[in-house]
Amino acid sequence: MIPGKETLVGKSEPQKEKYGSFALFDIEHFLRKLLKYWYWFVLMLSIGYVTSWFYGKYYAQNIYSSNLSLSISSGTSSYFTPNQSINFIWGQSGNQDGIYLKKMLLSRSHNEFLVNELNLFVDYKTKGAIKSTYLDKDDSPVFFEIDKKHLQQVNYPITLTPKGDNSYEVSFPDEGHSTNLYSYDFEGFQNVEAYKKPANKVIKINEWYTSPNLRFRLVPNPVSPSIKLENIVINLSTINNAVNGIVSTIGVDFDKEINTIMIISKSGYSLNGTVSFLNKSVDELKKKRFADKNTIDKNTQDYLKRNLADIRKKLDSSAAYLNYLKVSEKLYDITNRDEKSLQKIKDLETKKADILSKMNSLSTIKTTVESQNFDKMISPSAAGFDDGLFTASVSELKALYLKKRELSSIYTPNSEPIKEINRLINEAKTNSSGSLRNVYTVYTTELNKIDQQIAEASSDLTSFPDKQRKYLDAERGYNIIEATYNSLLGRQNESQMRLATNQSDISVIDPAKNLGQGPIGPNVKGTKMAIIGGFLAIPFILILLSSLFDSKIRNIKELISATRIPLLGVIGNNNAENMLTVLDSPKSSVSEAFRGIRANIRFLSGEDEKSKVILITSSVGGEGKTYISINLASVLGLSDKKTILLGMDLRKPKIFGDFNIDNKLGISNHLTGEATIDQIINKTKIPNLDVATSGPIPPNPSELLMSDRNIKFIEELKKMYDFIIIDSPPVGLVADSYELMKHSDANLYVVRHEYTEKYMLKMITEKYHNDEIKHLGLVYNDYVSKQGYGYGYGYGYGYGYGYGYFDEDKNYKEPLLIKIRNKVRAIFNR
Repeated sequence: MIPGKETLVGKSEPQKEKYGSFALFDIEHFLRKLLKYWYWFVLMLSIGYVTSWFYGKYYAQNIYSSNLSLSISSGTSSYFTPNQSINFIWGQSGNQDGIYLKKMLLSRSHNEFLVNELNLFVDYKTKGAIKSTYLDKDDSPVFFEIDKKHLQQVNYPITLTPKGDNSYEVSFPDEGHSTNLYSYDFEGFQNVEAYKKPANKVIKINEWYTSPNLRFRLVPNPVSPSIKLENIVINLSTINNAVNGIVSTIGVDFDKEINTIMIISKSGYSLNGTVSFLNKSVDELKKKRFADKNTIDKNTQDYLKRNLADIRKKLDSSAAYLNYLKVSEKLYDITNRDEKSLQKIKDLETKKADILSKMNSLSTIKTTVESQNFDKMISPSAAGFDDGLFTASVSELKALYLKKRELSSIYTPNSEPIKEINRLINEAKTNSSGSLRNVYTVYTTELNKIDQQIAEASSDLTSFPDKQRKYLDAERGYNIIEATYNSLLGRQNESQMRLATNQSDISVIDPAKNLGQGPIGPNVKGTKMAIIGGFLAIPFILILLSSLFDSKIRNIKELISATRIPLLGVIGNNNAENMLTVLDSPKSSVSEAFRGIRANIRFLSGEDEKSKVILITSSVGGEGKTYISINLASVLGLSDKKTILLGMDLRKPKIFGDFNIDNKLGISNHLTGEATIDQIINKTKIPNLDVATSGPIPPNPSELLMSDRNIKFIEELKKMYDFIIIDSPPVGLVADSYELMKHSDANLYVVRHEYTEKYMLKMITEKYHNDEIKHLGLVYNDYVSKQGYGYGYGYGYGYGYGYGYFDEDKNYKEPLLIKIRNKVRAIFNR
């Protein structure tokens, strides 16, 4: 069966244009390639499995996590007196104390203290044959203690090997000792003169080891660890790196239901290390909080006491003046007093006095911060507000200024460490001043509102006589001072009570404990699967990319669908040394495929008795058009049809070699008038097959092929032969064949499997569907079956094996998959 040419009547131009366009991706070819290269997937799977096994056994380092929960008293920073209106205006959540504690737990000053207190700048490891494992300090039989007064080299591995009798061999790498050493006192680097590599040495416990770049000793662990270590590898880091590393592993969250409960977590390579760090961190925080509370409460009490003394003097003076007016001016009984208005004014002025007092305290706090006199800091409750972020920023400022004073003794003002500390100070200043500015804005707004209300209420007092108004003004002044005094007195009582009953406002609910928690990471199983998947993805991606960028013709169905050109036959792979397959192997499947093409040609050329001119071409050289021409001519000659094969590819003659014919005289000689037809026609061992070779390569092959003499030559041959087979030049390189097609009865276009480029078929397909070329059919050459049998009998038996029908079947072994499939089919067919 041959697909016929579809009629173009009624078809739009876009439908015509799609002919010759192949799909970007051939899924069938892609799947076949995956099956073809299955062994690469097996290899990558094996490599991935081995790699993942080594990762899990020798590389993955377990990470552990421990938790601690604590409760914050409702009055944390109980020296604060929260002003709900202020918090409401700012849109705060009311958990400012928790925010303050969180910031403190994550602050540099707090964690730097812990790093120095717990010697967390010392890392302990043990080195095995392949990988190093992190150790907890308590797992080491000895503790590494440095002399902080001595310069030390950081990131320089020190190996301790037990030698018995409480002694250890100290060894160092062959290279890596540096002249840039670190001072743990000043937390900075200094350069020293060059020196020799520190010598390896055996030292006893508590014996100091001293070299230009190190000074340390080994202190025995009071608790003998259960693990026997063959070596301990010590590595020192800077304080800054240790702090940054610790802060990045701390998490602070609040309970979703009760926001005064904090949950603090710490991750690390050692479970015991995370437990001891959390408990120590909270203990130190409680101590610091308690000390800060007492200090600030004492400062606040002294501040209020001084202010009360000043206000008392003003109150006594105001009371004396008011009494004077009553006695001397007889103004103690004013008629027609508007008591309602006077009471309203009194209430407003009491509020105003309270706000002015708070603003005065706010000014004192601001001055304290700006002057860096943090030891005199008073409680923000004296200013009527409570902001944990402000308190945290002030604490941070205090620590930063202390650090700056230390750094200033060893660094110049323009050095990087000083610039960095100044940046942090400015950041903390911005946070603290922003909080104070917000409070001041709120108080100013309230004060303006009260002043306006007082002015409105005082307008009714203008009707009183001057003496009476004088008395009322004095009475109002007295009331304001008295209200301020009472406000300060109330705050003093609160401060005294807090100071007398001070206790920790932090209580630990669940301390951190080693309960044998399993590691939280890494996800070894997931990583192993990712490793294996990554290795499997390598061949998959390579095959996918090769399929995406592959432009070769590999799929017969796609070829027919894209070109809509009839397929005359499928020719299998030729393994013979010459191209005379039909003559040398007449019973082969390839020979049978050529017979199928012979039968199918009649659908293109018709079945009349006239001589047939069959032109064979291709896109480029190497696609097998000469091979198709020779064997098709051989099939026609063997079928008692008088046939001649013309080698009209004048640029690249080939035919003469296979037939052992001399190419001195050929078609080029005849077309130039140098030889007659009889002189160029050669007999072959097939009685009905003659051959006319190309002859010497002419300088003007195109002119000769398109000349009238060549047309006349073909017409003369039609009188002598039943079939004229023309081996023409490839149309992808020259246009000669297009001219010859005008005089042919059938045109065969050769497409070679996995060789012909898809884009090469675009031109021939367009010409065919535009009726520029008629009687065109495709021949699919060099097809290799992947299934063990032919493409289909409808295409001239195709290519494959007929289970004993063809010569190739003698050595044919049925593939395992085909065997299984056939057995399954046989079972179901029963």
